[in-house]
Amino acid sequence: MSSTATAPECGSAKTSWPEVVGLSIEEAKKVILKDKPDADIVVLPVGAKVTGDYLPDRVRIFVDTVAETPRVG
Repeated sequence: MSSTATAPECGSAKTSWPEVVGLSIEEAKKVILKDKPDADIVVLPVGAKVTGDYLPDRVRIFVDTVAETPRVG
């Protein structure tokens, strides 16, 4: 599985989005869906175990930042 981005002018679909690193999940989803409208975006914590199968429409976003204070209740 390639992790390099393919230029649209080459006629191939884009396979990675390094430009979304640092964006919110929602912003990243918008960018990915703009390039790949049929993407099935899956959000996972960094280090999560994932299957080794390849699904051409699946895009995994790995996140590791706590955005708000966790609270009981």
